Amino acid sequence: MFKRILSKTTLIFSVLCVSLTVIKAQKTNTPAVDSAKADSVKKAAIKPKIRSYKEVITDKAKTSKGLFVIHQIDEKYYFEIPTKVLKKDILVINRIAEAGADMRIGRSTIGFAGDPINGSVVQFEMGPNKNIFLKRMSYTEYSSDSTKAMYAAVKKNNVQAISAAFPIAAYKPDSSAIVIDVTSFINEDTEMLYFNGVYKMMFHVGAQKNDRSYIKYVRTFPTNVEIRVVKTYAVAGSTRGGDLTMELNSSFVLLPEKPMKPRYYDERVGYFTTDYTDFDQNPQGVKEVNMANRWRLEPKPEDVERYKKGELVEPQKPIVFYIDPATPQKWVSYLIQGVNDWSKTFEKAGFKNAIMGKIAPTPQEDPTFSLDDARHSAIVYKPSSIPNASGPSIADPRSGEIIESHINWYHNVMKLIRNWYMVQAGAVDKRARTMEFEDELMGQLIRFVASHEVGHTLGLRHNFGSSSTVPVEKLRDKAWVEANGHTPSIMDYARFNYVAQPEDNISEKGIFPRIGDYDTWAIEWGYRWFDANTSVEDENKIMSLLTTTKQENKRLWFGTEISSTDPRSQNEDLGDNSMVAGEYGLKNLKRVVPQLIEWTKQPTKNYDGLKEIFLAVNSQFDRYTVHVLKNIAGIYETPKTVEQAGAVYEMVSIAKQKEAVAFIERNVFTYPAWLYDENIFNKTGIGFIPFLTDRQGGVMESMLSTYRLTRMINNEAISKEKSYTTSEYLDDITKGIFKELYSNKAIDTYKRNFQKIYVEKLLKLVTPSDLRAATNISSPANVRGPGYSEILDVKTSDISSLVKYKLKAIQKLIQLNSSKFDDTMSKAHLDDLNGRITKFFKSNEQ
Repeated sequence: MFKRILSKTTLIFSVLCVSLTVIKAQKTNTPAVDSAKADSVKKAAIKPKIRSYKEVITDKAKTSKGLFVIHQIDEKYYFEIPTKVLKKDILVINRIAEAGADMRIGRSTIGFAGDPINGSVVQFEMGPNKNIFLKRMSYTEYSSDSTKAMYAAVKKNNVQAISAAFPIAAYKPDSSAIVIDVTSFINEDTEMLYFNGVYKMMFHVGAQKNDRSYIKYVRTFPTNVEIRVVKTYAVAGSTRGGDLTMELNSSFVLLPEKPMKPRYYDERVGYFTTDYTDFDQNPQGVKEVNMANRWRLEPKPEDVERYKKGELVEPQKPIVFYIDPATPQKWVSYLIQGVNDWSKTFEKAGFKNAIMGKIAPTPQEDPTFSLDDARHSAIVYKPSSIPNASGPSIADPRSGEIIESHINWYHNVMKLIRNWYMVQAGAVDKRARTMEFEDELMGQLIRFVASHEVGHTLGLRHNFGSSSTVPVEKLRDKAWVEANGHTPSIMDYARFNYVAQPEDNISEKGIFPRIGDYDTWAIEWGYRWFDANTSVEDENKIMSLLTTTKQENKRLWFGTEISSTDPRSQNEDLGDNSMVAGEYGLKNLKRVVPQLIEWTKQPTKNYDGLKEIFLAVNSQFDRYTVHVLKNIAGIYETPKTVEQAGAVYEMVSIAKQKEAVAFIERNVFTYPAWLYDENIFNKTGIGFIPFLTDRQGGVMESMLSTYRLTRMINNEAISKEKSYTTSEYLDDITKGIFKELYSNKAIDTYKRNFQKIYVEKLLKLVTPSDLRAATNISSPANVRGPGYSEILDVKTSDISSLVKYKLKAIQKLIQLNSSKFDDTMSKAHLDDLNGRITKFFKSNEQ
């Protein structure tokens, strides 16, 4: 069959070729040529002739010198690439320079000027047939010793992709450079320069419209080349149709000839990392190497000896963040302060004036300056309704060296921090009791957010565990908290001191976040410099021993943001006890709610502000609940090296877990009448029942999740004496949920709803049709913790037996007490629950 099809295809192809030859002969009226001459013509067409330099780069050329010499002749652009740059690593960074109208859909946080859309490391390399190849480089697998077989094996299995080929147009007369025509490469829809596939789908970018796309300019600098284009694309995969026009910027940045000496990641200090697989370090396997992302800070050669003696010196190249000229003028100084606040921390690493914020020069001051120039880091102002800010950075994949960063500053972040501050600090700071803050207050809030984002660009991850090192009562101690801050790290999501009570009289210094003890230590760990005589391995040993010593100070502890089990590592929380901190927080919310109508009042405006802040109060209440719930079946995780004593994993004490259940019983199982003000309903129309139902359902889903029950059973297997047993846990929930059955008080609407949700959740856990779904409930994405991926099979575990047993106990409790109630709704409700449980067991009788 295959042969027959092949023959037929070959015949058709031959006929087509003959037909095309005849058509061509008729059109040109030229005689046929012999096959030898035809081959010669084909080879000549494939292998273009290299012309002389003056033939290509004529007198019409506009030439500029830098990393590459750039020649523009009419609409053509040529790169003159020095031969010494061939096979050198070049970082390509692609960004949106000016975003298209209607490019973003909904409340997107991406698609603004300054946003990255692609990036890679490339090399220009001499290829065959007088071509220059552009190769995309990968550094995910590594072997350094070229004399060993492993080096050859790794190389053989990691051939670098050729992404583009350029015919050599000319050589520089002294052969020190090669000229290539890059016009088509820049004009085409090239993934190397513009959107990758993921971003194209995200923004519904379709085919390029060539007649409405063009090169705006190509500029060259000492270590980089900047390409700016206007691109018009069809809209793909969207009902809105039409076209998108935008300006895109591509930076070619020459990476350092000698990569920065890396520092291996230590999980006891939170840094972002660049990772690769090393086939040399482990003689009996492979080693996953994680390099901390850091800027290259080195003393000037003349200051090395002073640095070694412990004197503060200025780095060869400080870290500079320019403030986008589009930023409203009144906030510029606060953003600069947010950058400069980090300068003091670098002194612990031996550097002064290591980081600074600056106003970007105007075109009159420096016509060559551009925020799109990859040599410049910046805080980029984005006119967006998104209440957010973020601090990404781009690192050298060979070493983890941070090359540049563009912090995203969205205009509406001010709305977010206003709402936080009003809700969390309104009870203790009169300035927070209005919908429009004074400029000085808003400026200081902007400063703290800027400092947090700058911390990310220095390589620092969130330290969600930092605030847990502070005893809750210290947060009410005016002298202590104003001296030390309410968290040792600005990289925590600690926001504001919601524990402080009005009678504590704590000032802004004890309410606001600030750069703290942990941040100073983290910068010392990442930026302490060692000379070339100290190997990476020796540095690692020195820093590891130092970290072990520093761990004796609890305020320097790092709690990862990806732990699913450790209640110390949470966002938006404060103090060493979530239950005590939550009670203080609720006391303040109870003070805030009665004042909301007055605080949110604005002349000539409606009640949208009231609704917004009321919803923010609800969210804050939910945060306190989430903080408490993480204690139940919680497991502390404290990374240690083998030299350190003590356990890495420890169960949360039984007493603390019971304290968490008691908090839920007091504040969630019981109707929160303080939160639902009739006057707020009358002015906003918010339906309270949906709020109540959502909170009840969410809490019960969390408390009875298969993931949590699995951990409880696992803890029992490890140590029954130290564990809060699953049976006791379910009994405590039942006592809290069915409290009225012990007191014979009427069951209100709120509690009836909660009891139904509880019983239905238990029934769902053991209903045969739901067993498979329940078994496959996984832990939250991007988290870790002991047993995080090990969900027990409900059907074959103790969960099924225990839940059925508890359901019968609940039914017995209902049957014994339902006749004692006088009100019809309580009786009807209990009769309904009894019927649901009876139906389940009848339906599942063996």
